[in-house]
Amino acid sequence: MAIRMPRIVHAKQILRRSSVAAAVDVPKGYFVVYVGEQEKKRFVIPISFLNQPSFQDLLTQAEEEFGYNHPMGGLTIPCSEDTFINLTSRLSGS
Repeated sequence: MAIRMPRIVHAKQILRRSSVAAAVDVPKGYFVVYVGEQEKKRFVIPISFLNQPSFQDLLTQAEEEFGYNHPMGGLTIPCSEDTFINLTSRLSGS
């Protein structure tokens, strides 16, 4: 019996569209997201975050705001850097 995770599938589609040149400096098991309200900052985070409900909530926000056309060419998360850092710090500790 397979478990369907549509948010993860959509994130993978977005990541495939990211430029190959940007993928060179991303270690295996990680992916790039751009975060920020005005100026976007690039973060390299573990793929394991995709399974976390709190991170999936951010993916839903990104889908609602940008659809699948992300302005930075990679996955763009529409929240403040402080909020993102707080969330990823909690996810890294769990």
